[in-house]
Amino acid sequence: MRRIFAQARKELTQLVRDRLALGLALVLPVALTALMGTTISLTVTDIPIVIQDLDQTPLSRQYADAFRSSLTFRVVALPPATSPEKLLAAGRVRAALIVPEHFMREVRRARPTQTQLLVDATDSNTAKLVRGNAAQITRAFALGLGQPDTTPLIRTATRLWFNPGREPRKFYGPGFLVLGLSIFPTVLAALAMSREGEQKTILQVYVSSISAHEFLLGKILAGMAIGLTQCLLAVGLMYTLFGLHFVGDPTPFVAGSVLFVFCMAAFGSLVGGAIPNQAAAVQAVALGGFLLSFLLSGLIFPVENIPDALRWISNLVQARYYVVVVRDAFLQGGGWPAVWWAVLAIGAIGSVFYVLAWRSMRRMQVKA
Repeated sequence: MRRIFAQARKELTQLVRDRLALGLALVLPVALTALMGTTISLTVTDIPIVIQDLDQTPLSRQYADAFRSSLTFRVVALPPATSPEKLLAAGRVRAALIVPEHFMREVRRARPTQTQLLVDATDSNTAKLVRGNAAQITRAFALGLGQPDTTPLIRTATRLWFNPGREPRKFYGPGFLVLGLSIFPTVLAALAMSREGEQKTILQVYVSSISAHEFLLGKILAGMAIGLTQCLLAVGLMYTLFGLHFVGDPTPFVAGSVLFVFCMAAFGSLVGGAIPNQAAAVQAVALGGFLLSFLLSGLIFPVENIPDALRWISNLVQARYYVVVVRDAFLQGGGWPAVWWAVLAIGAIGSVFYVLAWRSMRRMQVKA
């Protein structure tokens, strides 16, 4: 143990002396989490829409006012002698609502009345949201008229759990905490290992009496110290900037964080040991630590929405399981019964990374 702690102390001493690396380790992850967690949102608001009212009656204007009062849409004035199609083609609006003639007369007679909604489907996701919100506004307007045939027999009362205000930052904040821990401890561990090979200082390790286990554990322990410090800073950010707090038993989060940081430090040590070039090692870590975590962990969109041909890869991405642990700790509060399997998966993947790193380094134990 003395050799392990000595190795870890040496790594931390080198890091503290390098102010740029220290800033990379502590300041940049917090800044990244704060920036991306508060700026990225899939909630669509203020969509420009134009309304062409061919009826010009009090009821048609009331229908148009329903769209004006919506937070989703922003009604753009239609210039004289201009068709809505021209505004759509010019990209000035994303949708056009056309109210037909005799709209009020047909509604008062309880006859089927159709309004036309033209939607720019260049962005398919936004187009679906526009269509869905327009349908909800129209349905609410019809129900407000009190027509018997428009009143449904069964009404659903919907309650939103865990994030009732549907605030995007409460969803993305924990996710980018995971992303920060996926990048920076891995990069630092990979740089520490690849630097040994690039500068040939690894030869001093080969001729010393330190074992591969002691050498790797010292490197990983130093990376874990930095990673857990990053985790504490990120948790403080969850409490202050994102308005989150632990909603249940925090021990799954603590255990999952320790295992996840170990997993990422072991992965960085594996990459750095296999690639004795710092630039190449950082590129490899960017692929395994950032790209896969960003796309295949459920951080932005559910894993179930990933195509079947790629979904199986997400089972090998450690960030997928840590996202479950972090969001449960800050949003759901299911505790161990809900996330034990994710904590176990993180530990298993970390063990595989460590064994692979040890197998690549055990040649130093070969006796002459």
